Amino acid sequence: MQRSSPFSSVTGTVTRVSSVVGGDASLPCDSRPPQLNDSLLLVVWYRDDNPVYSYDTRFSGSKGHWSDDTFGDRARWIAFPSSGLLVRDVKPQDRSIYRCRVDFQVSPTRNYRIALDIIELPSKPVIFDEFGKEITGTAGPFNEGGDFKLICSVNGGNPTPRVQWLHGETVVSSLSAGEMPVGNTRSLTLLVRNATRAHVSSVYTCTADNTLLSPPQEASVRVDLYLRPVSVEILSREQPLSAGRQDELWCKSTGAIPPAVVTWWLGGKKLESITKQQDLEARNETQSLLKWTPSKEQNGKILTCKAENSKFNSSTIESKLLLNIYYVPTATIHLGAKMNPNDIEEGDDVYFGCEVDANPPAYKVVWEHDSILLQHNPANGVIVTGNTNLALRNVSRQQAGNYTCTASNVEGDGKSPSVRMQVIYRPICRSKDMKIIGAALQEPTKVECEVDAFPPPNTFEWTLNNSAGSITIDPDRFNVNGQAGILTFVPVSDKDYGKLSCRATNLAGQQMFPCVYTILPTTRPDPPSNCSVYNLTDDSLDLTCIAGYEGGLQCTYVAEVWANEGLVTNSTNVATVWNLRRIGANRHLNIVVYATNTRGRSEHVTLTVETAPQVFPRTEAQEAWEVNWAVGGVLGGAITVAVILCLALIASRLRHNAKYCGGLN
Repeated sequence: MQRSSPFSSVTGTVTRVSSVVGGDASLPCDSRPPQLNDSLLLVVWYRDDNPVYSYDTRFSGSKGHWSDDTFGDRARWIAFPSSGLLVRDVKPQDRSIYRCRVDFQVSPTRNYRIALDIIELPSKPVIFDEFGKEITGTAGPFNEGGDFKLICSVNGGNPTPRVQWLHGETVVSSLSAGEMPVGNTRSLTLLVRNATRAHVSSVYTCTADNTLLSPPQEASVRVDLYLRPVSVEILSREQPLSAGRQDELWCKSTGAIPPAVVTWWLGGKKLESITKQQDLEARNETQSLLKWTPSKEQNGKILTCKAENSKFNSSTIESKLLLNIYYVPTATIHLGAKMNPNDIEEGDDVYFGCEVDANPPAYKVVWEHDSILLQHNPANGVIVTGNTNLALRNVSRQQAGNYTCTASNVEGDGKSPSVRMQVIYRPICRSKDMKIIGAALQEPTKVECEVDAFPPPNTFEWTLNNSAGSITIDPDRFNVNGQAGILTFVPVSDKDYGKLSCRATNLAGQQMFPCVYTILPTTRPDPPSNCSVYNLTDDSLDLTCIAGYEGGLQCTYVAEVWANEGLVTNSTNVATVWNLRRIGANRHLNIVVYATNTRGRSEHVTLTVETAPQVFPRTEAQEAWEVNWAVGGVLGGAITVAVILCLALIASRLRHNAKYCGGLN
């Protein structure tokens, strides 16, 4: 790294360049021709008017470069990005004022003077304690509340280095470069008074620097202290205290170095306990286990845990526990004080409170709606505050139902009796689909307007929109049955067909969006479509189709199975699904499908299928006959073999006897 001034060609002006020993130095020399038709010819570098380096453009490659023993192979002319002499591995003896002479083909020669300043870095600092012992790594341990001293020593450096003590990024002590050293060594003392806990593991760093070109030399130590205990705590238990049953209690002390001594006391008497040290690397935590059997008389008394550090005369601290009996929480739920349970409408804000009686206090309270857990979700209008309060913003009819709260502590869970919340809301259509209803002239047709509402609707309003306009239907033509309004509609002319809408009204108000029905003249139905045959066997099949327009009337669907000799079977269904059985094996069949209502039959759809050949199952008698036949075959074969063997034996004996008789003659 180096620091330089801009180029200068003014006679007598010196450009200063700084570099650290062992680093690189770039000595600038402007070699740009002053005229467009000119070019660089020669660059020569001088030290004390003696040439030390040159670059001649008339020779290519390394032949154009020359260097004497001053730089050797450490120097090289650089033309880009700015021209100058680059010196590597700078040495202290390179400190001097250099002159750069630049010759051009046409323009006059130029000269530049450059002063090279060489910086010698100081040595790495060495840290000592107040007794002159070198410290590496950790200083101390010192006593909390006492004083400690650290001394930093630095050798060498040119120019004279600045020495500083840092705590983190903060300078706590400094010896400036202007203060003259004693010999070749500079020393800086750090004194810390009344050491506190904040000094534990704190790092103090001594730095020495004499240039911005190189990072400071530094050495660090970590401070160690003896500390008093900071806290002592009887830890919460997973089980309650119970008279006559052995229990366990833990007491933890933190902050002491070395670890604190922990003891248990009850009624002025020391109790036997087991001590366990934790976090030994940091040496600042001690845990003690007390196993004991409390009695009924000890209820309400004070149990004390004490912690102290033997390195200090007075460091004892205490934690006290009031012995108590625990029980399962009792929870009671109620509506907000100003809430009327009979007047909660959609859009209202509803508040619940949960009163909890628990010892120890409940660590959580959960809310349920119809046995489903409620989570705090302000975006959806569910707000749980302090666990014991529930707010429902802008309630909807879906939020009606039973609400409970459950409080929990280490003893168990206590669930409140449920409170039922009713939400009053305007009627809405039970079905969102527009229904098509067929009605014949001069024939009554019942139209049922089904809605959901609380409380149930008390009135319905019917309106017919047709080519003549909008007509409100006389209330005498319909009646109310629970959540439905039933209209008996009799078309008397073609003008009575169109869109029929109804609106229900209850205590919450009138229905906002009506239920709409399209009233059309009744006609014959459309035929089914997209018929498919599946599960085809030798004697049965299943058939399904898609129903068409039913003509505005109740429709039935018929499937007929025909063979060459006539009708095999038929099936009538209210849906386009049939299970056809006993249709015969290995047959070519035509299936005719159509729909029918009171106005007549639809066009029919015909499908052609072929059933598989029949496979006869074997009877038990056939299976027995087959077994007997197999056994008989085996026995017959065995008897045949035996007969052949006997005949062979007899023939052999007859031949033997004949030979014997011939010999007697």
